[in-house]
This record gives sequence, structure tokens and C-alpha cells, in this order.
Amino acid sequence: MAALVGEDGARGPEQGRRGCEHYDRGCLLKAQQTCEECSTLFGEYYCSICHLFDKDKKQYHCENCGICRIGPKEDFFHCLKCNLCLAMNLQGKHKCIENVSRQNCPICLEDIHTSRVVAHVLPCGHLLHRGYRCPLCMHSALDMTRYWRQLDDEVAQTPMPSEYQNMTVDILCNDCNGRSTVQFHILGMKCNICESYNTAQAGGCRISLDQQ
Repeated sequence: MAALVGEDGARGPEQGRRGCEHYDRGCLLKAQQTCEECSTLFGEYYCSICHLFDKDKKQYHCENCGICRIGPKEDFFHCLKCNLCLAMNLQGKHKCIENVSRQNCPICLEDIHTSRVVAHVLPCGHLLHRGYRCPLCMHSALDMTRYWRQLDDEVAQTPMPSEYQNMTVDILCNDCNGRSTVQFHILGMKCNICESYNTAQAGGCRISLDQQ
């Protein structure tokens, strides 16, 4: 047994105990869920591998992840290629990227693999905690169809000044990767292929010759 430290800093084998009556500070302890002497429960959940004590949140230990996850376990499966526990409704329905969680969220910079915040699995396969567009590949993170239709209405109700009404611009769509030439608008420029407004200007603005 290691010697204890007294209030004055001096070490002695019989100095007063600190903590509960069954714990001598400085001793090598065996982690377990209950006290062997009084059966006091230290945590509703205890993992003998991670030595994690916590309230009962339906936790389970995933051997492949190497950590405890918040469950219930039957609602998740471990994807061996992504090397991450995912919701059962994503089994066979997600794009696998090897070790995708072994990085920080590109938006909040928190470690994704060990985070308790649920990460969204995007159609592109990347993970992030929040946001509507993946900052890695720029694809839309969610189904934006409803928002695109609202933007259609706003564009229709916001005519551009006369000097810009015949101006066109080349754009690149971040969702379908298609290129198209569309009318310039300050609120957004819609892809002619997939009708997404998640686009980027790919060339300079120009005015049609027949309109000059």
C-alpha cells in the first residue's frame, strides 16, 4: 500500500482517510460498480473496459469503436468500413468512407468519434454536427427541395434592376456537379439540371448580344 499524505504534506501509513470510509487515497484501487464493503452503487452504468461510471442512458460498449456508446444497442450497428456505430436505418443505405469519424467536425471542430453529439451522415458520406452544406465537398446536407421552392418565389418577387435583367452567368452546381448558364440574380442562381440553388459562379457575368 502506498503511504498517505497528511494535511501538512508529511507521509505516514496511518494518516487520516480522504473520500469515503472505504477508500484510502494513494492506494491502488480495483474499479468496480459497487463498494465491496457497503454495496454502495457508484454508477447505474459501469463499463469494466473503459472504467466508465454514469447514469443509465442505455449505454453499451462497442469493441470495434473502442469506447462506450449511448444506446440502446439494438438501435445501432457498427459499420466496419466507416469504423463507426450508425443508426440501424442507415444500414445498407449510406455511402461508406473509411474511418470517416476519425476527424473533427469541420464546422464545430469537436472530435466526431468520441463526441456525445449526434453526427449527421450526409449523402456524400461525410459527417458533421450541424449545418446545411458539407464544408468538405459542398453538397447539401439535407433535402433542401422545400427551401429551393421558397427561394423560387423570392426570386420571382424580386426583379433585378433593368441593367441586370439580361445578364447571364456560368455556374457550377455543388449538388449534381453540372454546369449551366443561367440568369444572374443576387438572391441565388438555380441549376438548370437539378434545380438546386447550391451553386457557385464559374465565370464572369455577360449580357446577351441581342439584348445590348
